[in-house]
Amino acid sequence: MKNIPNTITSCRILASICLSLVKPFSPLFYFLYLICGASDILDGHIARKFKLSSKSGQVMDSIADLLFIAIFLLKVIPIIDIPPRIIYWIAVIAAIRLISLIVGYIRFNQFAFLHTWANKATGLFLFAFPILFPLLGKKLALTTICCIAIISATEELLINLSSKTLDRNRISIFSK
Repeated sequence: MKNIPNTITSCRILASICLSLVKPFSPLFYFLYLICGASDILDGHIARKFKLSSKSGQVMDSIADLLFIAIFLLKVIPIIDIPPRIIYWIAVIAAIRLISLIVGYIRFNQFAFLHTWANKATGLFLFAFPILFPLLGKKLALTTICCIAIISATEELLINLSSKTLDRNRISIFSK
């Protein structure tokens, strides 16, 4: 029973890798995409509900999220013709995330992926991109996601810089 959340997370890793091998926005792409999203919701929910959370599971979940997002971006960016200013914005967000990981590693001797509300909102909006894109248009959808992502990345960096101990489940910079 205690391995169920990690097994679900492993499914997200496998589905993400498979996602890298299929044509973007094809039926198989959407199927794998939905598996990734459902597994992201399920693993954390099951881990919390049945008290099966572990540090290794939290790290594995964050790695799975990072892999999914990276593969999704690598598959979609070349197809939707993202304006250069958005690509630069994504690079800045990635740089802040990398600095935050380095700071967390230096301060806590481990990579400090946090499960803040802002990070969850970023994940939700990234996951909703295939729906937001046709509804809002490319510029508004991308701008909205980048705004939320830069806020969450900055918040995570500030938490890693200011916290005395690592608390992966800290919900925001305003909570303790």
